[in-house]
Amino acid sequence: MTVNLTVFGKTDIGLVRTSNQDTFVIADLTGNNLIEAQTITRFEVGERGVLLAVSDGMGGAAAGDVASAMVVESLRRAMATPSNEPADALIEQAVEKANHVVWQASHAPGRKGMGATVTALYVRGGMAYIAEVGDSRAYLLRGGVLVQVTRDQSYVQFLIDSGTMTPEQAEDAEVPNVILQAMGSKPGVTVALGKLALRRRDCLLLCSDGLSGKVTPDEMREVILTSPRLDVACERLVELAKQHGGEDNITVVIGGVSGDLPPLMMDEPISGTLEILREFTADPAARRSA
Repeated sequence: MTVNLTVFGKTDIGLVRTSNQDTFVIADLTGNNLIEAQTITRFEVGERGVLLAVSDGMGGAAAGDVASAMVVESLRRAMATPSNEPADALIEQAVEKANHVVWQASHAPGRKGMGATVTALYVRGGMAYIAEVGDSRAYLLRGGVLVQVTRDQSYVQFLIDSGTMTPEQAEDAEVPNVILQAMGSKPGVTVALGKLALRRRDCLLLCSDGLSGKVTPDEMREVILTSPRLDVACERLVELAKQHGGEDNITVVIGGVSGDLPPLMMDEPISGTLEILREFTADPAARRSA
């Protein structure tokens, strides 16, 4: 099976923050290639797979930019290390290791309390394995439909899940922007895991809440579908987040899937190709400013 992934990523400081605490990584683990320049890159997904990840340093926390950089670098190194582990165990263990790295570093002078989110996609074969800690998001655009394939580990999401408020009420409510777990805040984390069977012409989107908090899914969908290239789509999404306020850092990574994959079947729901391997159980007492 030949699977190709065409990827572009962009991060922006936004209009208000004085530093950018977001970080992303695009890495071909088979060829050991790390994409640092902002250029459209096409991979043939090899035996070791491709890693895409976004990490958002905690706003207002000490050294959030250091924390997010540590997360993605530790994640990349762990995923690049040869292993016979199944793909889901590999990404889970890599996230757990990255958490421990940040946890240890947070005890250094000037770094107390630092933390970050992480949402990672590990593409291997015809599957994408999704790992999440925090509230950075992953979306799937398939057949013109955009679906969020992660669930925010946030206080707002907890209120929605518990029935305290509806998603529509949450949009208008003055609810603090807090997350319920973060990388580096504790010695261990619960990694939410999902497994997505890919289809030809799938489009994968990762972003920090600087995008998802300002741009609606319908707007994301429209931008991607009407953009001639991935870099144009990323630029337009970042600019749209700025037009809507741009108070936070903004990061977006988009990957287009092609190759020897099953085509989209008209009667096949996205939920039928997404398996939740592990969910995060919310503890509203463990709140952390995002």
